[in-house]
Amino acid sequence: MASAAETAAMRRAIALSAAGLGATSPNPPVGCVLLGPSDQIVGEGYHERKGEAHAEAQALAAAGPLAAGATAVVTLEPCNHQGRTPPCRQALIDAGVRRAVVAVIDPTSRGEGGVAELRRAGVDVETGVLAGEAQIVLGDWLAGFRTRRPVITWPYLITGQGVGELPSGTGEARRLRLNADAVLGPDGTVREAVPGSHGKGILALQDLPPGRSAAEMAAALYDGGVRRLLLGGGYDAAAPFLGAGLVDRVVACLPHGNASSRPAADLPWPLLPPGFVIAGTIKTENFVRVDGRPDALREACAYQRTMPRQVLDPAGRHFYGGRAGCSAPGAQYPAAFAAAMSALMLPWP
Repeated sequence: MASAAETAAMRRAIALSAAGLGATSPNPPVGCVLLGPSDQIVGEGYHERKGEAHAEAQALAAAGPLAAGATAVVTLEPCNHQGRTPPCRQALIDAGVRRAVVAVIDPTSRGEGGVAELRRAGVDVETGVLAGEAQIVLGDWLAGFRTRRPVITWPYLITGQGVGELPSGTGEARRLRLNADAVLGPDGTVREAVPGSHGKGILALQDLPPGRSAAEMAAALYDGGVRRLLLGGGYDAAAPFLGAGLVDRVVACLPHGNASSRPAADLPWPLLPPGFVIAGTIKTENFVRVDGRPDALREACAYQRTMPRQVLDPAGRHFYGGRAGCSAPGAQYPAAFAAAMSALMLPWP
């Protein structure tokens, strides 16, 4: 069982991993904290973007010789392959790390996985530590691996004239872009959400010609490296994705400041698209922001809470802390179920 110090360090690693959102795709956002013999933090790091050092390597570089005998606390299983960077499990072994605490097993890991190689080298390894919390950051990447499409968010503005595009200059739009990989415009144009954030040539973004289905567009964007997608435009642009069940989140922005008003009579719906429920709401400088999720997914998540278990892959490796009984709801809503587990801050099934 992970110690209190290791659990606290895992939460710090999760926070560090979030610094990679909107930049690491198609790689996952990962954080790592190294604890010395007295549970002091001797190094930490996160993965910034593909082709650059992984979280474990960043933490080892910060720790230097203090890494010997340390405990590596990492949000995702250390990688087991030589890509643009060396395998992280070998870097940990070479540095003399004695123990590894892992939140989530990597479903893309080569061979038997980094955990198996660490154990083979004599490193003590514990998995599944705060897996549900780690998936608040990792969940979209894991969902994309399962569904082979990006997690899709549609932000929109509700005014007296109807449902329209959220202006790009607003604080809400900037925050959403900072955490996304790409924006799909209503005319099929595809742009990096924050220009240059992923590095040169990492994302293969091409404008999408008219006539393609929403599912085809989503699959093409995933193949280009996009894991988090924003839909630009108003209702007409989002309608094909809503109709196909491909919208995982909506962000409705309702201007405030007028305590007495009469909304437009021709709104397609008062606040959220049919089938969506409120998952959170806050007041910002200019808007009431309402985050919406598909209603059926929330019902599935409520059911998920009732029967705890752990989920294993066919090889018996622990993937994530989960709950029994969710396979049926997930099967009914394959387009968005995987993404919603992390979006709702619940363990994956």
